[in-house]
Parts: sequence; C-alpha cells; structure tokens
Amino acid sequence: MADFRVFNVVILGIGFLLIFTAFTTCGNIEQTVIKHVENQTFVGSGYHSLGIIYGVFSVSNLFAPTVVAILGPQITMFLSGILYSGYIAVFILPATWSLYFTSVLIGVGAAMLWTAQGHFLVQNSDAATINRNTGVFWGLLQCSMLFGNLYIYIDWNGITEITDSNRKTMFMVLLVVSVLGTLCFVVLRKPPPQEEILSEEEGQSLLSARVIYKQRAASAVREAKSDLGTMLQLLRSRTILLLSCCMAYSGLELSFYSGVYGTCLGATAHFGKSAKSLIGLSGIVVGIGEIIGGGLFGLVCKNNRLRRTSVVFLGMVVHFIAFYLIFLNIPDDAPVVLKTSSQHETYLVPSVSIALLCSFLLGLGDSCFNTQLYSILGCVYADQSAPAFTIFKFIQSICAAVAFFYSGYLLLSWQLLVMVLTGFVGTLCFFVVEKMQNLSVALEQQ
Repeated sequence: MADFRVFNVVILGIGFLLIFTAFTTCGNIEQTVIKHVENQTFVGSGYHSLGIIYGVFSVSNLFAPTVVAILGPQITMFLSGILYSGYIAVFILPATWSLYFTSVLIGVGAAMLWTAQGHFLVQNSDAATINRNTGVFWGLLQCSMLFGNLYIYIDWNGITEITDSNRKTMFMVLLVVSVLGTLCFVVLRKPPPQEEILSEEEGQSLLSARVIYKQRAASAVREAKSDLGTMLQLLRSRTILLLSCCMAYSGLELSFYSGVYGTCLGATAHFGKSAKSLIGLSGIVVGIGEIIGGGLFGLVCKNNRLRRTSVVFLGMVVHFIAFYLIFLNIPDDAPVVLKTSSQHETYLVPSVSIALLCSFLLGLGDSCFNTQLYSILGCVYADQSAPAFTIFKFIQSICAAVAFFYSGYLLLSWQLLVMVLTGFVGTLCFFVVEKMQNLSVALEQQ
C-alpha cells in the first residue's frame, strides 16, 4: 500500500514536471515568438493570451472542486493535460482564433488540474507522510523552470530572428514533452480506499452504478455550495481584506517574472545576438531563485527562527532592488515594442550580469511572498483552508490577468511603479495581519 502511494506521488510529480516544463517555457517565450510570426493574418498577443488564461483560471477555481469530485482526480488531470497540450500545439501553426480559444480552455484546465492534484496528493498521504510527499512533488515541479529554458538558451543562442522553422521545431518538442506528462496520469494507481470501494461494488448492476454516480454528483454540488458560502463570509473578514493586497501583489509580480521580463530581455537591442537566448537563461535563474527561496524559507519557518514578517520584508527589499536595477538596465520600451528591438536609451549600459542577477532576485522574492502567504493562511484558517486558498488563487490570478493585459501598453517604468506601490501596501497589510494574530494568541494565553 505504501509503495503504491510513493509510486503515485513520484509519477504525479514527474507528470507535472513535464507538463509545466512545456507550459512555463511557452509562457516565457510566447510574446517574443509571436512578434516574429511570418503570417500577416495573425494578430494575436502573448500578453493577452496569458491574461485570458489567468482570468479564466481564477473564475474556474470556484467550480473546479465539483468537477473533480464527480470525475475523480485521475480522469480530471488527464483531460486537463490534453488541454495544456492543445495550447502548446497552437504555436506550431498559429492562428488568432485558436490562440485565444485554447487560452480559455487551458484556463479551465488549469483550475481542474491543480484542484485534482491537491485531492490526489492527499489521497496518497497520511499525517506522517504529507510533508514528505508535498516536498517531493514541489521539488519535481520547480525543476520545470530549468529544462525547457535550458533548451531555449542552447537553441536560440546567436540568433536574432525566430524563423517559422525555429518556432515549429521548438513547439513540437514542447508538445511531445507535454503529451508525455499527460500520459503519466494514465499509469497512476488508484489509492487503496478507492480500490476497496470498487471491490465492494463489483457485481452490482449498471443502474446501481448510476445511482452511486448521481449521489456523488449531488454530494459534490452540496459541498461546492457550502464552500462558496464560506468563501463569501471570509471575503468580508478583516484578515482576508488586508491580505488581499499582498495576494494582489503576488499576482502582479507573477505576470512580470513569468512573461514580461523575458520578453524585455529578448527585445533589448544592446544584447545583440545573445538577446533571444537570454530569455531561456533568465528563466533558469528565476527557477534557481524559486528553488533556493522555497527550501530556505520553508526551513526557516519550520524552525520558527524568523517570523513571517521578516521573510516578507526581505522579499519586498529583494524585489525593490531588482525593480530598480531593471529600471536602470533595461530600455523603457522593451515590453511594448512590436516588430523591432528597443529604441529607448538606458541609464546604464545594459549588462547581462545585472539582468541575470535581477532574474534571481525576482525568483527569490516571489518565494518569500508565496511561502509566507501559504503559511499564514494555513495558520489562521486551519479549519477553512480550502476556501481560503481558493480566495488566494482567485485574487492572485485576477491580478495576474490584469497585469498581462496592460503589459503590452505600459512602458516598463510604469509597470515597475505599479508593482512597487502594490508591494509596499501589501507588505504593510501583511505586517498588520501578523500583529493582529500575535495579539490574539497573547490574549488567548492570558
């Protein structure tokens, strides 16, 4: 039994590693790729596509638990993987309608995939193994930022124009990787409790199976209504209202490091022939920052040597340093330029070393905010964790969607200013919530 569960967790992690190697690489390069599409009828935008994905994802989170409860996590993950693969395939022969249509589909699929992943991980864990299994899964997942971007760095090194042949080869490789990740869900074993239930149902009639299915669907709908009611209550609470500022900032900076910053590097004329390959190298360094930060701050919080506020404050400082260096090092028009490279002058001579340092700081700072948001939500809402985390993902995704939509129109300096203001307010609100919790604990102890 335990062996099956370990097998399931490892295969689950490998499946997500492969799917998100394809998807995160796609998100990192798609705006740059779209600018070089040799098709006069194609007028799509990578920013708009990603904005649609995150917007639909945020709304779909509200009904994803119901779908997962009816279909089961394994079928749900397999179907969601197909949607991810379909989105990757669009870039082989791009068309405007198919780009935006699959953006909607993958937004729905993402909500289903992550909800199903949570269910399946819990099904294959117990109190003694949940931390280990979560660590194994997230360790494999974080590696998704390394391999695809490494391929970009090697394949695009020295090229200034991305031809149709370059694009087709790249996305065929990513499609194969995504399909392999999807097929991993096929070999997952059913958790022991489900196997026992199925063995008890052997020999029952088709009518009885339909009754069981209807009961499961009715139960899922009732649970979804209950969770929705709880979410509406939490949204009116002072704690969630304050934390929403920090959640909003996590969405803004997510869109910046995952889609905008790489595009800026690829459009910086001063980097010459290395500009396009820097997109991949930057993605790798962001991933390294995420991995180091996740491991370090997880250990810090586990041992309680530093408070959550210290880590969040560090994240704010790290991000503000990165934003200032980006402001000096990257041309102001880099995120909005279309068919040409950047035209604006920079305050410093653009430096590859500074650009990659900023990539690392972006990943490190993101891990600061996300680990501590997960920590405080899990602490404050231990008995209402599912609705609380759904609210977090909803706010984060909505703000990421908004950021992607304005990224194609606002100059870099304005985008950085929006994040600085939101990050400062979000950090301040986080401090207030932490202070409220400390006072509450002190009063309880008295």
